[in-house]
Amino acid sequence: MEGVNALDVSRFDQDVSNFKRIMPSLLDKGLDNINLSMFDENTKKVVLSLLGDEYARRGKLSDAMKAFVLSGNREKLVKIGEDYEIVGLFGNAIDAYRMANASEKLIESGNKCLNEGRLQDSIKAFRALNDPALLVKVGEACIKKNKWDYAVEVFASINNREKLIEVGKRCLDDGQIGYAAKAFELADDKEMLSVLGDTCMKQGLFATALKSYQLANNEMMVQFIKENFGSKF
Repeated sequence: MEGVNALDVSRFDQDVSNFKRIMPSLLDKGLDNINLSMFDENTKKVVLSLLGDEYARRGKLSDAMKAFVLSGNREKLVKIGEDYEIVGLFGNAIDAYRMANASEKLIESGNKCLNEGRLQDSIKAFRALNDPALLVKVGEACIKKNKWDYAVEVFASINNREKLIEVGKRCLDDGQIGYAAKAFELADDKEMLSVLGDTCMKQGLFATALKSYQLANNEMMVQFIKENFGSKF
């Protein structure tokens, strides 16, 4: 290697060789307890990658992933993600792709999860990408499957007020008062919060009605409930 002292190369090779010999002891010690501060960055990266390879060989993929993150080895992180996918652990795979900044793999995994109905994992992948269009896509799928909690989570994450209101109305029609309340509150839709309050009043859910009216700044109904149904909650 031009510009590199032959003695330095020899020492580097010796350091790596020594680490390979004591690899079992290092693995037993644990990644968090190994001090490599006395070595230069290149040596540390090589040693950490060696540790990651050995953890992966032993099936300890979470430890391997941590080692590859510390060494900045994106290619090995992607490989870990692919190994997780093989055994169906898509959430872990997405974590690996996110740490590797592997956008294409995140899109691929997110779409695969969406097509297979793994909505939570699909949401996780698309949120890692911070892609509003893809999140709207998975949010729409959540609505179609009546997965109201996921739908509210998705549209809240991208501050899509219009979609939150739509979800809230669908929840209200479906009798899902809790999710409707959350969606309208996140959308700060005072009109629909008052409508929700009216619905709760008809069902005798006075505490929920009171909260809805308070969020809607509907002081008249707040006072009405407190004076006429205060003993109910």
